[in-house]
Amino acid sequence: MSQRGIILAGATLVLALAACGKDEPEVKPVRTQREKDSILANSSIPYAGAVKKAMKVADSATARQGRMVDTTPQDP
Repeated sequence: MSQRGIILAGATLVLALAACGKDEPEVKPVRTQREKDSILANSSIPYAGAVKKAMKVADSATARQGRMVDTTPQDP
């Protein structure tokens, strides 16, 4: 194979590989505040237990609120 053929084949290979590149950047998942707090609560950072306790209290209040029945009379 001649030198010109090798250069042409190399250029073709480079163009083919460039065409296979990623068009879209990788998107990192966004964590919710709840997920961030959960990670913090389960860490060994000082006072992380307070975050865990606050999350537990908030969950308890949400559950209690869900169990409460609306006692106001409905207009017929």
